[in-house]
Amino acid sequence: MKKILTVLMVVSIALSGQLMGQGCVEASSDEGPQLVGYIQPQFDYYMFGNDDNGNAKKPSSFYFKRARIGVVGSIPYDVSYYVMAEFSPVAGGPQLLDAFVTYAPFGKYVKFSLGQFKSPFSLELNTPCHALHTINRSTVVNEMASPFREMGLMVLGSFGKERDVFSYKVAVLNGTGINMVDDNQNKDIAARLVVAPWEFIEIGGSYRTGLVGTESASGDQKSRTRTAFDLTLQKYNAMIQAEYIMGEDVGEFTSGGGCGGKETNALTTYAKSGFFVQAMYMTPWNLQPIVKYQTYDPDGGTYKYLGQTQNFVQSTTTIGINYFLNDWTRIQVNYLYNAEGKTGSTKNEFDNDAFMIQVQAKF
Repeated sequence: MKKILTVLMVVSIALSGQLMGQGCVEASSDEGPQLVGYIQPQFDYYMFGNDDNGNAKKPSSFYFKRARIGVVGSIPYDVSYYVMAEFSPVAGGPQLLDAFVTYAPFGKYVKFSLGQFKSPFSLELNTPCHALHTINRSTVVNEMASPFREMGLMVLGSFGKERDVFSYKVAVLNGTGINMVDDNQNKDIAARLVVAPWEFIEIGGSYRTGLVGTESASGDQKSRTRTAFDLTLQKYNAMIQAEYIMGEDVGEFTSGGGCGGKETNALTTYAKSGFFVQAMYMTPWNLQPIVKYQTYDPDGGTYKYLGQTQNFVQSTTTIGINYFLNDWTRIQVNYLYNAEGKTGSTKNEFDNDAFMIQVQAKF
């Protein structure tokens, strides 16, 4: 047990996001089920100002970001299983997150998984939650990589003798989200490819497309398409990561004055996009400073940011530091500075910065 958790810690620091499995960990032996999990107690202090009555618009709070317990294991021969549940009320718990069976008749080269797992889309989405370099995922990933988890069938694998030079994931998904059956005959297709020509560089690409809901009486059908490109550079304890995501949502309806200049009461198309760039360095004292810049353009559509609904371009600079107490425990401190873009000729500027502290313990 201690051995596998130590390996997980090393992977989370050095290669987070590049794991080929859909889950955070894999079984280390055939000797039966292994209990795994982690908790993330957190404190958030929001600088959103006060309402007309003098009350904080978004009060500061202690809470559990995540509290997850799971079981992983292997069954002779070439079969493994993974089950993970979420118990934090803030994260929607208690609920089933992942549950899938994997058959690997050709070792790491070709695997087949059936069940509920993360969509094979986006570098940051496929970075395990316990290995994220900042406390929060980027807004563009939260908005454009969703739904995060679904039922489906995935084919995945990797090639390379001493290290994985090429890896792939291709999945057929319900397209309806976590713990939901499909509401139509259509299925989403998602794929992710990663090429590592040298040890210090990884280049990734992701794609997802699918129809949403059922066809209307007029024959209209909502749809969404996503394309992403990512890059990871890692050398001498330093890491730089970047990801760009673009896509279209077809079939959203607007009303009133036409959000973002869209035609009112009509079948509309939103061309959304965004990116993040982050740089970090692991010092000899187990301290890892990090700077991250991200921006998201919803094309006038609405989205959620720290619980607030908004429809403008927003850029966020995160300044943080990660401190690793040991192989199982870390502390993350983040300050988020937000800058808002214009809505038409209206300049947006809000009090919405935030300060966050998170402690993580894995087992």
